[in-house]
Amino acid sequence: MIQRQDYFDKLLGYKDKKIIKVVTGVRRCGKSTLLKMFQEYLLSHDIDEEQIIAINFEDFEFVDLHDAKSLYSYIKERLNKNRMTYIFLDEIQSVKEFQKVIDSLFLKDNVDIYITGSNAYMLSGELATLLSGRYVTIDMLPFSFSEYVEAKNFVDVQEAYRSYIEESAFPFAINLEKGQIEEYLKSIYDTIVVKDIITRRSISDNMMLQSVLRFIMDNIGSLLSTKKISDTMTSNGRAINVRTVESYISSFMESFIIYQAKRYDIKGKEYLKTLEKYYVVDIGLRNALLGNAGADVGHTLENIIYLELLRRGYQVNVGKIDDVEVDFVARDSRGKKYIQVAATVRDERTLERELRPLEKIRDNYPKCIITLDMDPEADYEGIRKINALDYLLHKTDI
Repeated sequence: MIQRQDYFDKLLGYKDKKIIKVVTGVRRCGKSTLLKMFQEYLLSHDIDEEQIIAINFEDFEFVDLHDAKSLYSYIKERLNKNRMTYIFLDEIQSVKEFQKVIDSLFLKDNVDIYITGSNAYMLSGELATLLSGRYVTIDMLPFSFSEYVEAKNFVDVQEAYRSYIEESAFPFAINLEKGQIEEYLKSIYDTIVVKDIITRRSISDNMMLQSVLRFIMDNIGSLLSTKKISDTMTSNGRAINVRTVESYISSFMESFIIYQAKRYDIKGKEYLKTLEKYYVVDIGLRNALLGNAGADVGHTLENIIYLELLRRGYQVNVGKIDDVEVDFVARDSRGKKYIQVAATVRDERTLERELRPLEKIRDNYPKCIITLDMDPEADYEGIRKINALDYLLHKTDI
């Protein structure tokens, strides 16, 4: 079992603090396992079983607790009066008006609350209103490349990368054979689309929803607009308006199956309202739906680097400077980093094309090109070229 150390350490850092820990992420990315590992940690550090209340709302054993009043009564009866009670509520969005339960429990003494959910909407509405400033989110993703290498004990990192992009980063998939992985990924997809999107949003045109999702997945790393998506669907004989496309995209993002990177004007220092890029939560999931494993090497790498930047705590945007594009402007509390991603830059014209946007940026923040080329690290007047696998394995940084 892979520890998922970064996520575990974040939970541990908030232990016993009067703040609600909210773990979010796509279905089957490891949220439940993370909570179980944390419970095991508590039990091994002088916490008694009676101090832990753990409910997984996908377990039929707890079906009667999907009612808010029943859930509150169940937990209240089991609270310890003089010792800390650790409450773990997994896939809490299954409970109608769960926000009121969390709010009431939060008001009590000696209560430490941990919840997970597979939909971003769990943080909207009443939860945000009732608990503003009283919760912290931990956004979870499937395995990073370094976690994947550790889980499958790879020695050859290039072989590991091929496997990573052809199979899947979902934790349970590492236990499956290739044919089983595809079936497993399709089951995840069906659950997300049917349970988290179609049912919750009462969407009637299932086929159109999936057509839009497949189009976005087929165009990861490309600048898109809702109008372009609408026009493409319409030209293919399926009329759909821009507002519906916007609604669909919002539902994809809420379910963490798709991530959006907005454009940022580097000179004007403002966000742009037109054109965005989209990335998929798992390349294996994209392959299972589109059947093009191993294709589109450059955009696949770009997708993987985007997710890695999110894992490392960056806010990530697509940069624009004059008439050219910078793949990523990554920002955190320390400042900015400008990043170009390319499968290879061994061709001189390709290298010039990738350097050009970075050369236009006049500030002193780090600038680099990340590539799959297995060449020594290079420097082009302050612009570094680094190997993607070294970066993903934490052997170098930007």
